[in-house]
Amino acid sequence: MTIPKLHYISQGNSPKEHLENIQKACTAGVELVQLRLINSSEKKFLKLANEAREITAHFQTRLIINDHYKIAKEIKADGVQLGKTDTCPIIARKHLYTWQLIGGTVNTLKDCEKVISKDVDYISLGPFRQAATKENCNTALGLNGYTLITEALNTETPIIGFGSITTEDVTNILETGISGIAVSDEITNNFNTIKTFNQLLKASSTEEQRYTFE
Repeated sequence: MTIPKLHYISQGNSPKEHLENIQKACTAGVELVQLRLINSSEKKFLKLANEAREITAHFQTRLIINDHYKIAKEIKADGVQLGKTDTCPIIARKHLYTWQLIGGTVNTLKDCEKVISKDVDYISLGPFRQAATKENCNTALGLNGYTLITEALNTETPIIGFGSITTEDVTNILETGISGIAVSDEITNNFNTIKTFNQLLKASSTEEQRYTFE
């Protein structure tokens, strides 16, 4: 299964706002939404996930659930995103349907090698840049970090960059060997940027095809 090049990580100050933003992102043409709600009870998250599934299904947009792999299975989401302190991908895989995707969130080369050995479908590598609002975050990798890691890994596993990425970063990020991007702030602030992101990402894939066919 191919992994879309643009992921929208849901944002909002309330579950209702998350759903409104997911609806806007789907309307604007995003292909994959990751539902991410911090500090929510399982019951509340399940309700939210069910509603997010209804919206994404209507638009035929893929839905990835952050962390809660049992909920991902229950609502038949397209997959789950697991961080370093979440459930091991091997354990999650035993519970999920065979068609569900598993993404692993990573920050270092060592993290990448570890999750790839656990048979994830894609990895989310970041942060690209430090978010002004977040403290005690992992070190920002920047273009140099991305280049060093992608070259050292030399993997077929798709690598999605994340962390305060703007439309102006896309071309340079793709040149490092990263295959796609996950965006939160830039899209939530202006859903029209989805069109720009898609155009920039598509330009890169048509370029790849052109080189392959020559």
